[in-house]
Amino acid sequence: MEARAYLKYARIAPRKVQIVLDLIRNKPVDIAMAILKHTPKAACEPLEKLLKSAAANAENNHNMDKNNLYVAECFVCPGPILKRIRPRAQGRAFRVLKRTSHVTMVLKEKE
Repeated sequence: MEARAYLKYARIAPRKVQIVLDLIRNKPVDIAMAILKHTPKAACEPLEKLLKSAAANAENNHNMDKNNLYVAECFVCPGPILKRIRPRAQGRAFRVLKRTSHVTMVLKEKE
């Protein structure tokens, strides 16, 4: 049995999210939450919200025990890229790519 939660179109680059996901993979939910709370990265805030959502899904939809949950899988996929233009010298334009992320988190119960 597993509980999933998705975060789509997060306005943060996937490679920045990946760094934080590597810290919490295969950790119990309470430890993962503590890591997210005390890591000074921009990705931590939306990921903390996602972890709370996945835990609530597990508890309410799948009747799993909150104390035995751990982060079984967590991965990020690139979402659509917003293309913006930045003015440069001599009338030229410079392309700025604002990347988005789709994050998936799967919680399972320890046997």
